[in-house]
Amino acid sequence: MFLLNGKHLPEGTSFYDANGTQYHSGWLNQSTEEQKLAIGITWVADPVRADDRFYWDGDINNPKALEDRLEVKEDGSPLYKQVYDKATESMIDTTEQVVTKGLKSNFVAQIKDTAGKLLASTDWYIIRKDERNVDIPEEIALKRTQIVTEANRLENDIKASTTVEALIEVLNAQNWGE
Repeated sequence: MFLLNGKHLPEGTSFYDANGTQYHSGWLNQSTEEQKLAIGITWVADPVRADDRFYWDGDINNPKALEDRLEVKEDGSPLYKQVYDKATESMIDTTEQVVTKGLKSNFVAQIKDTAGKLLASTDWYIIRKDERNVDIPEEIALKRTQIVTEANRLENDIKASTTVEALIEVLNAQNWGE
């Protein structure tokens, strides 16, 4: 982004320099780097937005929680899930406390889902083996073992992560053998 006197200078708009000289809306796109520098315009790369899956509002200084959190009311007492009671036509508290899932729980669930989807296409071999005692082809058995092994490794590594950065490293190292 272009900066003039430390302030963002949007492209496609007219502007004034420090001396009060007005420049037309196309000037930034039509001028040379030397012309821009001569009046104090500098270029600064736009900040890189952090991954919203891991950080609130793309702010690397505001990571999402790794661990699950039991929710409480303002007074510190537990916040319980509510259900609708038809008899009284009102919401009533249950005995189950509200839990906000952390990154670890959410990504373990994603890993389980991915493994299940990858295994689904070969599940019929398992059923056929169970129902009719037809051997599972070796390459299918190996593929299924690799998927289960990778899912177990990822789940363990996710649970062992102590920082968001470590979690990201684990997730970036997925190898489903496809």
